[in-house]
Amino acid sequence: MKVKYLNLPAQFDIEAILGDIREELKSCRFILGPQVREFESDFAKLCKTSYALGLNSGTDALFLALKAVDIGPGDEVITVPNSFIATAAVIAAAGAKPVFVDVDEEYNMDAKLIERAITPRTKAILPVHLTGNPADMPKIMAIAKRHKLFVIEDACQSVGATIDNKPTGSFGDFGCFSLHPLKNLNVWGDGGLITTNSKEFYEKLILLRNHGLKNRNEVEFLAFNSRLDTIQAIVAKHVMKKLDSVTEKRIENARKYTERLAGISEFVSTPTKRKNVKHVFHVYVIRAKKRDELAGFLEENGIETKIHYPIPIHLQKGCQYLGYKLGDFPVCEAQSKEIMSLPVHQLLTDNEINYVVGKIKEFYGKK
Repeated sequence: MKVKYLNLPAQFDIEAILGDIREELKSCRFILGPQVREFESDFAKLCKTSYALGLNSGTDALFLALKAVDIGPGDEVITVPNSFIATAAVIAAAGAKPVFVDVDEEYNMDAKLIERAITPRTKAILPVHLTGNPADMPKIMAIAKRHKLFVIEDACQSVGATIDNKPTGSFGDFGCFSLHPLKNLNVWGDGGLITTNSKEFYEKLILLRNHGLKNRNEVEFLAFNSRLDTIQAIVAKHVMKKLDSVTEKRIENARKYTERLAGISEFVSTPTKRKNVKHVFHVYVIRAKKRDELAGFLEENGIETKIHYPIPIHLQKGCQYLGYKLGDFPVCEAQSKEIMSLPVHQLLTDNEINYVVGKIKEFYGKK
Protein backbone atom coordinates (compact mmCIF):
# COMPACT_ATOMS: atom_id res chain seq x y z
CA MET A 1 0.00 0.00 0.00
CA LYS A 2 1.09 3.58 -0.73
CA VAL A 3 0.15 6.25 1.78
CA LYS A 4 0.80 9.81 0.63
CA TYR A 5 1.65 12.47 3.15
CA LEU A 6 -0.74 14.76 1.28
CA ASN A 7 -3.12 14.26 -1.65
CA LEU A 8 -3.23 17.87 -2.80
CA PRO A 9 -4.89 17.50 -6.26
CA ALA A 10 -7.89 15.69 -4.76
CA GLN A 11 -8.54 18.46 -2.23
CA PHE A 12 -9.89 20.95 -4.76
CA ASP A 13 -13.12 21.09 -6.76
CA ILE A 14 -11.05 22.16 -9.74
CA GLU A 15 -13.79 22.58 -12.34
CA ALA A 16 -15.99 24.68 -10.05
CA ILE A 17 -13.05 26.90 -9.12
CA LEU A 18 -11.97 27.30 -12.74
CA GLY A 19 -15.52 28.24 -13.67
CA ASP A 20 -15.50 31.15 -11.24
CA ILE A 21 -12.00 32.16 -12.32
CA ARG A 22 -13.04 32.19 -15.99
CA GLU A 23 -15.97 34.43 -15.12
CA GLU A 24 -13.75 36.80 -13.19
CA LEU A 25 -11.24 36.95 -16.05
CA LYS A 26 -13.84 38.88 -18.05
CA SER A 27 -13.58 41.78 -15.60
CA CYS A 28 -9.77 41.64 -15.24
CA ARG A 29 -10.02 42.75 -11.57
CA PHE A 30 -6.92 40.74 -10.72
CA ILE A 31 -5.79 42.83 -7.73
CA LEU A 32 -8.03 43.38 -4.68
CA GLY A 33 -11.19 42.45 -6.55
CA PRO A 34 -14.57 42.05 -4.78
CA GLN A 35 -13.87 38.39 -3.99
CA VAL A 36 -10.98 39.51 -1.78
CA ARG A 37 -13.29 41.67 0.32
CA GLU A 38 -15.87 38.87 0.50
CA PHE A 39 -13.26 36.38 1.65
CA GLU A 40 -11.87 38.83 4.20
CA SER A 41 -15.36 39.31 5.64
CA ASP A 42 -15.98 35.55 5.85
CA PHE A 43 -12.59 34.97 7.47
CA ALA A 44 -13.14 37.67 10.09
CA LYS A 45 -16.40 35.94 11.04
CA LEU A 46 -14.59 32.60 11.28
CA CYS A 47 -12.01 34.10 13.63
CA LYS A 48 -14.58 36.20 15.54
CA THR A 49 -12.53 39.33 14.91
CA SER A 50 -13.59 42.77 13.72
CA TYR A 51 -11.28 42.72 10.71
CA ALA A 52 -9.33 40.44 8.39
CA LEU A 53 -7.03 41.56 5.62
CA GLY A 54 -5.83 39.43 2.68
CA LEU A 55 -2.10 39.44 1.99
CA ASN A 56 0.28 37.60 -0.30
CA SER A 57 1.66 35.22 2.37
CA GLY A 58 1.63 34.24 6.02
CA THR A 59 5.18 35.56 6.23
CA ASP A 60 4.02 39.00 5.18
CA ALA A 61 1.20 38.83 7.71
CA LEU A 62 3.79 38.43 10.47
CA PHE A 63 6.05 41.11 9.02
CA LEU A 64 3.31 43.69 8.54
CA ALA A 65 2.01 43.07 12.06
CA LEU A 66 5.46 43.98 13.36
CA LYS A 67 5.55 47.08 11.16
CA ALA A 68 2.05 48.10 12.25
CA VAL A 69 3.32 48.57 15.82
CA ASP A 70 6.59 50.17 14.66
CA ILE A 71 8.88 47.35 15.76
CA GLY A 72 12.37 47.93 14.40
CA PRO A 73 16.06 48.36 15.27
CA GLY A 74 16.77 48.16 18.99
CA ASP A 75 13.59 46.22 19.76
CA GLU A 76 13.29 42.59 20.88
CA VAL A 77 10.50 40.13 20.14
CA ILE A 78 10.10 36.93 22.16
CA THR A 79 9.30 33.80 20.17
CA VAL A 80 10.17 30.07 19.96
CA PRO A 81 13.06 28.19 18.32
CA ASN A 82 11.06 25.27 16.88
CA SER A 83 8.91 26.97 14.25
CA PHE A 84 9.37 27.41 10.51
CA ILE A 85 12.20 29.84 9.87
CA ALA A 86 9.82 32.62 8.78
CA THR A 87 8.72 33.23 12.37
CA ALA A 88 12.16 34.46 13.39
CA ALA A 89 13.11 35.80 9.96
CA VAL A 90 10.37 38.44 9.92
CA ILE A 91 11.60 39.80 13.26
CA ALA A 92 15.08 40.17 11.83
CA ALA A 93 13.68 41.63 8.59
CA ALA A 94 11.92 44.30 10.62
CA GLY A 95 15.31 45.19 12.14
CA ALA A 96 14.54 43.76 15.58
CA LYS A 97 16.14 40.89 17.50
CA PRO A 98 14.45 37.49 17.91
CA VAL A 99 14.68 36.31 21.53
CA PHE A 100 13.83 32.65 22.04
CA VAL A 101 12.26 30.81 24.95
CA ASP A 102 11.98 27.04 25.18
CA VAL A 103 8.83 25.09 24.47
CA ASP A 104 6.64 22.72 26.47
CA GLU A 105 5.68 19.09 25.84
CA GLU A 106 3.04 20.23 23.32
CA TYR A 107 5.73 21.97 21.21
CA ASN A 108 4.36 25.43 22.06
CA MET A 109 5.87 28.39 23.89
CA ASP A 110 6.38 27.59 27.59
CA ALA A 111 4.58 30.50 29.22
CA LYS A 112 6.50 29.95 32.48
CA LEU A 113 9.71 31.01 30.76
CA ILE A 114 8.52 34.24 29.13
CA GLU A 115 9.01 36.75 31.92
CA ARG A 116 12.65 35.88 32.50
CA ALA A 117 13.29 36.69 28.81
CA ILE A 118 11.72 40.16 29.01
CA THR A 119 14.13 43.11 28.94
CA PRO A 120 13.63 46.88 28.61
CA ARG A 121 13.92 46.35 24.84
CA THR A 122 11.14 43.77 24.60
CA LYS A 123 8.24 45.09 22.56
CA ALA A 124 6.17 42.03 21.65
CA ILE A 125 5.56 38.34 22.21
CA LEU A 126 5.13 36.18 19.12
CA PRO A 127 3.74 32.74 20.10
CA VAL A 128 3.27 30.00 17.49
CA HIS A 129 0.29 27.67 17.44
CA LEU A 130 2.45 24.83 16.16
CA THR A 131 0.85 21.80 14.47
CA GLY A 132 -2.58 23.48 14.74
CA ASN A 133 -2.52 23.29 18.55
CA PRO A 134 -3.12 26.63 20.32
CA ALA A 135 -0.43 27.95 22.62
CA ASP A 136 -1.52 28.90 26.14
CA MET A 137 -2.95 32.26 25.13
CA PRO A 138 -4.69 33.15 28.41
CA LYS A 139 -1.36 32.98 30.26
CA ILE A 140 0.53 34.71 27.45
CA MET A 141 -2.01 37.53 27.27
CA ALA A 142 -1.85 38.03 31.04
CA ILE A 143 1.95 38.36 30.86
CA ALA A 144 1.72 40.76 27.93
CA LYS A 145 -0.80 42.92 29.78
CA ARG A 146 1.41 43.10 32.89
CA HIS A 147 4.41 44.20 30.86
CA LYS A 148 2.50 46.28 28.26
CA LEU A 149 3.67 44.19 25.31
CA PHE A 150 2.05 43.58 21.96
CA VAL A 151 1.03 40.03 21.08
CA ILE A 152 1.27 38.76 17.51
CA GLU A 153 -0.12 35.25 17.06
CA ASP A 154 1.61 33.08 14.47
CA ALA A 155 -1.57 31.21 13.57
CA CYS A 156 -0.27 30.07 10.18
CA GLN A 157 -0.93 26.42 11.09
CA SER A 158 -4.02 26.86 13.23
CA VAL A 159 -7.01 28.08 11.22
CA GLY A 160 -10.13 26.88 13.04
CA ALA A 161 -8.33 26.04 16.30
CA THR A 162 -9.86 27.36 19.53
CA ILE A 163 -9.44 27.69 23.30
CA ASP A 164 -12.79 27.63 25.11
CA ASN A 165 -14.41 28.25 21.69
CA LYS A 166 -12.34 31.40 21.15
CA PRO A 167 -10.44 31.10 17.84
CA THR A 168 -6.73 31.52 17.42
CA GLY A 169 -6.06 34.86 15.82
CA SER A 170 -8.53 36.62 18.13
CA PHE A 171 -6.49 36.69 21.35
CA GLY A 172 -3.60 38.99 20.50
CA ASP A 173 -3.32 42.35 18.80
CA PHE A 174 -2.91 40.45 15.53
CA GLY A 175 -3.46 36.95 14.19
CA CYS A 176 -1.34 35.89 11.23
CA PHE A 177 -2.46 33.12 8.89
CA SER A 178 -1.03 31.32 5.87
CA LEU A 179 -2.93 30.04 2.84
CA HIS A 180 0.05 28.03 1.56
CA PRO A 181 -1.01 24.92 -0.42
CA LEU A 182 -0.06 22.62 2.49
CA LYS A 183 -2.33 24.39 5.00
CA ASN A 184 -5.82 23.21 6.04
CA LEU A 185 -7.29 26.27 4.30
CA ASN A 186 -5.22 26.65 1.18
CA VAL A 187 -4.93 28.28 -2.24
CA TRP A 188 -3.11 27.67 -5.53
CA GLY A 189 0.11 29.40 -4.51
CA ASP A 190 1.06 31.78 -1.72
CA GLY A 191 -1.48 33.73 0.27
CA GLY A 192 -2.10 34.94 3.80
CA LEU A 193 -4.30 36.95 6.12
CA ILE A 194 -4.01 39.11 9.19
CA THR A 195 -6.77 39.56 11.76
CA THR A 196 -7.25 42.29 14.34
CA ASN A 197 -9.92 43.90 16.49
CA SER A 198 -8.33 47.32 16.25
CA LYS A 199 -9.72 49.77 13.70
CA GLU A 200 -6.54 51.83 14.00
CA PHE A 201 -4.29 48.86 13.18
CA TYR A 202 -6.62 47.71 10.40
CA GLU A 203 -6.52 51.08 8.68
CA LYS A 204 -2.74 51.19 8.96
CA LEU A 205 -2.45 47.66 7.55
CA ILE A 206 -4.55 48.63 4.54
CA LEU A 207 -1.85 51.18 3.73
CA LEU A 208 1.05 48.91 4.65
CA ARG A 209 -0.04 46.18 2.20
CA ASN A 210 -0.49 48.60 -0.73
CA HIS A 211 2.55 50.88 -0.98
CA GLY A 212 1.15 53.30 1.63
CA LEU A 213 -1.34 54.60 -0.93
CA LYS A 214 -4.17 56.70 0.50
CA ASN A 215 -5.68 56.77 -2.99
CA ARG A 216 -4.42 56.27 -6.54
CA ASN A 217 -2.03 59.22 -6.36
CA GLU A 218 -1.32 60.03 -2.70
CA VAL A 219 1.14 58.15 -0.48
CA GLU A 220 0.79 58.47 3.29
CA PHE A 221 4.10 56.69 3.97
CA LEU A 222 6.45 54.38 2.09
CA ALA A 223 5.33 50.78 2.46
CA PHE A 224 5.03 47.40 0.73
CA ASN A 225 3.21 45.41 -1.94
CA SER A 226 1.48 42.50 -0.20
CA ARG A 227 -1.97 42.10 -1.70
CA LEU A 228 -3.97 38.90 -1.97
CA ASP A 229 -4.71 38.21 -5.64
CA THR A 230 -8.36 38.05 -6.63
CA ILE A 231 -7.85 34.62 -8.22
CA GLN A 232 -6.45 33.24 -4.97
CA ALA A 233 -9.39 34.71 -3.06
CA ILE A 234 -11.73 32.82 -5.40
CA VAL A 235 -9.88 29.58 -4.61
CA ALA A 236 -9.95 30.34 -0.88
CA LYS A 237 -13.71 31.03 -0.91
CA HIS A 238 -14.31 27.58 -2.42
CA VAL A 239 -11.99 25.79 -0.01
CA MET A 240 -13.45 27.64 2.97
CA LYS A 241 -16.86 26.05 2.31
CA LYS A 242 -15.33 22.69 3.24
CA LEU A 243 -13.15 23.87 6.12
CA ASP A 244 -15.39 22.54 8.89
CA SER A 245 -15.56 19.05 7.38
CA VAL A 246 -11.82 19.09 6.61
CA THR A 247 -11.06 20.05 10.21
CA GLU A 248 -13.34 17.40 11.71
CA LYS A 249 -11.88 14.69 9.47
CA ARG A 250 -8.33 15.60 10.49
CA ILE A 251 -9.32 15.58 14.16
CA GLU A 252 -10.93 12.15 13.69
CA ASN A 253 -7.85 10.79 11.90
CA ALA A 254 -5.67 12.06 14.74
CA ARG A 255 -7.93 10.39 17.31
CA LYS A 256 -7.60 7.06 15.49
CA TYR A 257 -3.80 7.32 15.43
CA THR A 258 -3.66 8.17 19.13
CA GLU A 259 -5.94 5.30 20.11
CA ARG A 260 -4.20 2.73 17.91
CA LEU A 261 -0.66 3.73 18.91
CA ALA A 262 -1.46 3.69 22.63
CA GLY A 263 -0.13 0.15 23.04
CA ILE A 264 3.44 1.11 22.17
CA SER A 265 3.83 4.20 24.36
CA GLU A 266 7.30 3.04 25.40
CA PHE A 267 8.42 3.70 21.82
CA VAL A 268 6.01 6.35 20.50
CA SER A 269 4.52 9.43 22.21
CA THR A 270 1.34 10.82 20.69
CA PRO A 271 -0.13 14.34 21.07
CA THR A 272 -1.74 15.19 24.39
CA LYS A 273 -5.25 16.64 24.50
CA ARG A 274 -6.49 19.58 26.57
CA LYS A 275 -10.24 19.46 27.21
CA ASN A 276 -10.88 23.12 26.42
CA VAL A 277 -8.76 23.16 23.25
CA LYS A 278 -9.66 22.37 19.64
CA HIS A 279 -6.47 21.13 17.96
CA VAL A 280 -6.95 21.16 14.17
CA PHE A 281 -3.94 19.00 13.25
CA HIS A 282 -2.25 20.83 10.45
CA VAL A 283 0.22 18.06 11.16
CA TYR A 284 0.06 15.01 13.43
CA VAL A 285 3.37 14.81 15.28
CA ILE A 286 4.63 11.81 17.22
CA ARG A 287 7.89 11.43 19.13
CA ALA A 288 9.54 8.18 18.15
CA LYS A 289 12.53 6.23 19.40
CA LYS A 290 14.98 5.54 16.55
CA ARG A 291 13.10 8.17 14.56
CA ASP A 292 15.35 8.18 11.49
CA GLU A 293 15.37 4.41 11.21
CA LEU A 294 11.59 4.34 11.57
CA ALA A 295 11.20 6.98 8.86
CA GLY A 296 13.36 4.88 6.51
CA PHE A 297 11.35 1.74 7.28
CA LEU A 298 8.06 3.50 6.61
CA GLU A 299 9.38 4.93 3.35
CA GLU A 300 10.43 1.45 2.24
CA ASN A 301 6.86 0.37 2.89
CA GLY A 302 5.28 3.17 0.87
CA ILE A 303 4.45 5.56 3.72
CA GLU A 304 5.44 9.21 3.36
CA THR A 305 6.38 11.11 6.54
CA LYS A 306 7.93 14.51 7.31
CA ILE A 307 9.92 16.13 10.10
CA HIS A 308 8.75 19.56 11.30
CA TYR A 309 11.47 20.72 12.02
CA PRO A 310 14.76 18.80 12.28
CA ILE A 311 17.05 21.77 13.03
CA PRO A 312 15.88 24.32 15.62
CA ILE A 313 16.04 27.93 14.49
CA HIS A 314 18.68 28.94 17.04
CA LEU A 315 21.07 26.31 15.61
CA GLN A 316 20.66 27.40 11.99
CA LYS A 317 23.69 28.99 10.33
CA GLY A 318 21.68 32.10 9.51
CA CYS A 319 20.98 32.68 13.20
CA GLN A 320 24.51 32.29 14.55
CA TYR A 321 24.76 36.07 15.01
CA LEU A 322 22.18 35.84 17.82
CA GLY A 323 24.72 34.01 19.99
CA TYR A 324 22.69 30.96 20.96
CA LYS A 325 24.31 27.53 21.27
CA LEU A 326 23.46 23.87 21.62
CA GLY A 327 21.96 23.27 25.04
CA ASP A 328 20.24 26.64 25.38
CA PHE A 329 16.77 25.20 24.73
CA PRO A 330 16.95 21.56 25.82
CA VAL A 331 13.27 20.68 25.39
CA CYS A 332 13.15 21.93 21.82
CA GLU A 333 16.47 20.27 21.00
CA ALA A 334 15.42 16.91 22.44
CA GLN A 335 12.13 17.02 20.55
CA SER A 336 13.86 17.82 17.27
CA LYS A 337 15.65 14.47 17.42
CA GLU A 338 12.45 12.45 17.84
CA ILE A 339 9.57 14.27 16.14
CA MET A 340 7.91 12.84 13.05
CA SER A 341 4.77 13.95 11.20
CA LEU A 342 2.46 11.19 9.98
CA PRO A 343 -0.09 11.60 7.16
CA VAL A 344 -3.28 13.04 8.67
CA HIS A 345 -4.98 14.73 5.72
CA GLN A 346 -8.75 14.64 5.30
CA LEU A 347 -8.67 12.13 2.43
CA LEU A 348 -6.88 9.47 4.47
CA THR A 349 -8.83 6.21 4.75
CA ASP A 350 -9.24 3.99 7.79
CA ASN A 351 -7.33 1.23 5.99
CA GLU A 352 -4.45 3.61 5.37
CA ILE A 353 -4.33 4.63 9.03
CA ASN A 354 -4.35 0.97 10.05
CA TYR A 355 -1.54 0.27 7.60
CA VAL A 356 0.60 3.11 9.00
CA VAL A 357 -0.02 2.01 12.59
CA GLY A 358 0.67 -1.63 11.69
CA LYS A 359 3.99 -0.80 10.09
CA ILE A 360 5.05 1.34 13.07
CA LYS A 361 4.26 -1.57 15.41
CA GLU A 362 6.07 -3.96 13.09
CA PHE A 363 9.19 -1.76 13.23
CA TYR A 364 9.22 -1.96 17.01
CA GLY A 365 8.50 -5.68 16.98
CA LYS A 366 5.07 -5.24 18.53
CA LYS A 367 2.78 -6.28 15.68
